[in-house]
Amino acid sequence: MSEAVGGKEEVSALARGLSLLKVIGMSAAPVGNRELADTTGIPKATVSRLTATLVGAGFLRQSQDSERFSLGPVLLDMSSRYLRNFDLRSLARPHLGNLAELSGASIHMAVRDDLDMLVIDSLRPRSALISSRIDVGSRMSIATSASGRAYIGALPAAEQSALLEQIRLETGENWHAIEPRLIASLEEYARLGYCTSFGEWNPQIHALGFALAGPRGERYGVSCGGPAYLLPRETMLSRVAPRMLEIAHRIATEAGTLTLD
Repeated sequence: MSEAVGGKEEVSALARGLSLLKVIGMSAAPVGNRELADTTGIPKATVSRLTATLVGAGFLRQSQDSERFSLGPVLLDMSSRYLRNFDLRSLARPHLGNLAELSGASIHMAVRDDLDMLVIDSLRPRSALISSRIDVGSRMSIATSASGRAYIGALPAAEQSALLEQIRLETGENWHAIEPRLIASLEEYARLGYCTSFGEWNPQIHALGFALAGPRGERYGVSCGGPAYLLPRETMLSRVAPRMLEIAHRIATEAGTLTLD
């Protein structure tokens, strides 16, 4: 019995440690124990023990002469190993780079993380006058971003329904504002092979999205977009979309995944 209790305590400690890592990772600046305790609801004494353990293991780095923490080098190494596992990423990169140059748009390849799309690759045209703030590690809402909508649109019906229900539950009273455009975007994806997000994820950004499947069945959302004043709606639909679909077909052909079913 004592082993079972100990096991539960270990799982609880792990969950608490992971919650601290997530808060610190999402913060724009190093975070102190008190702020971590206030944010997570974990007692400060427990937070102090957990951060000390995480620093010792290399998962956190403590600021010099202070009780503030940022992510440590072990996580960088783990992230690099994680990205190296994406076979499709290296296969797709030359094609996505060509799409960036042909369209004059930034390209972001992302995977799902709960109700976000997590960017795992980002390419910009050499001619870009304005640098996108979206880079590897950035997050975009799955419900309003072009890559997120494409990801949802490519899912089998049962998985798509389950994800839409999760979005409905977690967005609460905002669902009534999100639902019409999201559903229209999924219909758009089924009809055209891509979906749009014109100023919805960000009022100043126009983007198109398509989905890709990896050789082991993993799924990705890809967005192609940029500043609305440089890439107006008509330009995106008449000039960028055909090139984007051509590139998507080339990648799927090389990967041997012409369909996502």
